[in-house]
This record gives sequence, structure tokens and C-alpha cells, in this order.
Amino acid sequence: MGRIVGAALVSHHPGLMQCEEFRRAMGAGEDSDLIAGYARVRQRIEAAKPDVVVIFDSHWFTTGYHLVDASKRYAGTYVSDEMPWYLHGVPYDYRGLPELAMAIEAVSRERGGYNRAIANPELGRQYATINLIKHLRLETSDTPVVSVSSCQNCTWPHFVRSGEAVGEAIRRSGLNAVLLASGALSHKFNDIEWKPKHPRIFHESNVSRPENIASDKGAIALMAEGRHDRILERWDDDFRQMPWEAFGAHYLQMLGAMGGADCRAKGEALSAYENARGTGNIHIWFAT
Repeated sequence: MGRIVGAALVSHHPGLMQCEEFRRAMGAGEDSDLIAGYARVRQRIEAAKPDVVVIFDSHWFTTGYHLVDASKRYAGTYVSDEMPWYLHGVPYDYRGLPELAMAIEAVSRERGGYNRAIANPELGRQYATINLIKHLRLETSDTPVVSVSSCQNCTWPHFVRSGEAVGEAIRRSGLNAVLLASGALSHKFNDIEWKPKHPRIFHESNVSRPENIASDKGAIALMAEGRHDRILERWDDDFRQMPWEAFGAHYLQMLGAMGGADCRAKGEALSAYENARGTGNIHIWFAT
């Protein structure tokens, strides 16, 4: 039987891919704690010794299906179409795991779900995957990576069920897997003419609205207690309204794979809670 040997909610924001000098300038002389947090996440992954890492990619938007990338290998140079002046020239070369991607589709079809495997050599990468691969050094460890999309015409139960198919496929596979939910919590950008409230751009007071900060911290506290059921209970009236990045698809699919409302995995913060252009970001590790 395969197992989920670790899971994490992980930030991927583009500022983390800039040079240290730039990050320190933006941080009023100090680097983002998310950078040190990547090293902490890396240590947990190395200790878990996964056969595969599954990344729930909050930037890979699809329609009609939760897609699972099923190619054998990915290599190229990444440039962001969102901000090519800021995030460009990132080389990548890493392995996929087609067998797991196809197994996820098979389980989903059994259950009448919407997960489908796709292996198209022309399919572009998203930085929600690439930035994690680079900072967590998954290329150098030669760990296979399987990315899962965020299907935009879904409600939160669809995302949970998508994750359930992923979890069941892992169990049947005999593989040890780490799950990474790649994205932010609240995801409302500051206006283009916005002025920082704090000189350290990463400071939480620079998150877009006080109510977003309060909501994010409420979710973080519930994660620390392992009360994912309470997050789901409050989803439509609270967290969906902020809204979370990708409608929370990255977190909800990870949670579905880990048992959904029955999951009691406690979240340990491995970074400070920080701002990125108004969005709320943090790394949280869930022991399984």
C-alpha cells in the first residue's frame, strides 16, 4: 500500500525567485522568511523520502476537468506570461511519473469524477510548480513530480473529491508521496497605485485588507489544531469570500487526499505569515 508521508501548503510568489539583494531591499534589510522556510520544508521532504511529489498547482487553470500531468520528463526555460520582465530565464529539467497520473484518472473514472491525465509535449509549465521545484531542489534529488490543475468551474466539494481520487491512487500505487498545495491563502491584490503601510514589503500589515489578515490567521489557527472540518464548514461564508487563491483548489485537493473533513493532521508553520502584493502567504507542514 502506498502512503502519503507528508504534506504542505507552500507559497510560490514570484518575488521569492528574485535575487537576495532585491529581496532584502524589499524587506527593509531582511530577506523574506519564506526563503528560510523553503529550507525547513526541504528538510521535512528529505526526511520523508518520497518516491513522488504531487503538486496541486493553483496557477494551472483548466475548464471541465482536474488535469493531471502525465508526461515522463519536463525540460526547458520558463518565462512567465503574467510578468515576463520579473520572472524569466528559469531553467528546469525534472521527471514526471505517468503511471501515477494514469492511476489517478482510473480511480476518478471508477468514481464518476473529473480527474483526467494529459501528456502533451507542448503543454507549458506554471510557476506554481516551477518555483517549488527550484526552491525545494526536486531536480537535484531527481524526485518525480506530478502536477494537478485547478479546475475553474468547480465548487469546493469537487476539489475535495478530486483530492480523494489522488489519495486513493497513491494508496493503490505502493508509492510514498508528499503532497504540496502550491499557493496563497487570501488572494486579493493591492491596487497598482497602492502605497505600503510598512517599509518591509513582506510585513503582514501590507496584506490587502485587515479582514483578510484576520481570516487567514483564523484558518492558520484551525490548521494548527487539525480542524480542517471547521475550515470546510466556514468555507462558503468566510474563506471563499476573501477569496483564496484558485478558489482554494490547492488546499482543498490536498485535504481531500488526506481524508477531507475527517483529516486531523496538525499544521506546523514553517515560515512567518507574509504579504505578497496584498496576498497572504505562509508555509505550513502537515505531519501524516
